[in-house]
Amino acid sequence: MTGRIVPEVRAQQAVDLELVLAVDVSGSIDTSEAMLQREGYLTALSSDEVIRAVTAGPLGRIALAYVEWAGLGTARTVVDWRLVDGRAAADAFLVELERNWPETGRRTSISGVIEHVLPMFETNGFSGARRIIDISGDGPNNNGMPVLTARARAQEAGVGINGLVILNLDPGPLGFPVLEDLDIYFEECVITGQGAFVLAADGFADFGRAIRRKLVLEIAGLAPPRDPLPLLQRTRGYDCLVGERQLREWLLNNPFDP
Repeated sequence: MTGRIVPEVRAQQAVDLELVLAVDVSGSIDTSEAMLQREGYLTALSSDEVIRAVTAGPLGRIALAYVEWAGLGTARTVVDWRLVDGRAAADAFLVELERNWPETGRRTSISGVIEHVLPMFETNGFSGARRIIDISGDGPNNNGMPVLTARARAQEAGVGINGLVILNLDPGPLGFPVLEDLDIYFEECVITGQGAFVLAADGFADFGRAIRRKLVLEIAGLAPPRDPLPLLQRTRGYDCLVGERQLREWLLNNPFDP
């Protein structure tokens, strides 16, 4: 009688949270702004507040990964999953992050980064009470599948999405239109999951403060009070394809843009 080969089943390490930091490096963000974002994360992840939040959970540890993204197909895992259970582990994560400089790209595909990140949860070797994608960005989805389709896939997978929006009214050197109510767009079209929330940074100079506060809330499983304005907007119906429409209109006036 021939024996059957049974696949090895690896035990997953239990953590309080599986968290992916998904950072926008699209064309509307220049090199100096990308570095301000990176410095914001480096400072926040080494702060006493964030370390305390990590170690204060029931298990005192989280799993963390860092991804940068722009248009469809550009998402890049800068630091893959690492266990963070205190300052030494956080410092080791930061050392690896500092080895890889930000690489900017064209267009903005929030749906693309969600599609990139979702499979990462299935093979990371961790089992968290919560699984969250933390998406920071300064513009709406304008490339790839509709953001609502990608959000629905995250919902089906049991993965929550939080948002950090960078309110930046500078159209940049190419004059690409900005979305003044980007925080409402993220509320209506991007975030999902129990306790999901959006925080806003008042420009890139404010990014470090905002991301530190957001990480503390996120890791602790808390959320700030929600602004009632998005609830009013929801009753009117929000156009979650506004970014795609903006891009089409801009291309009509800039036909030589590839």
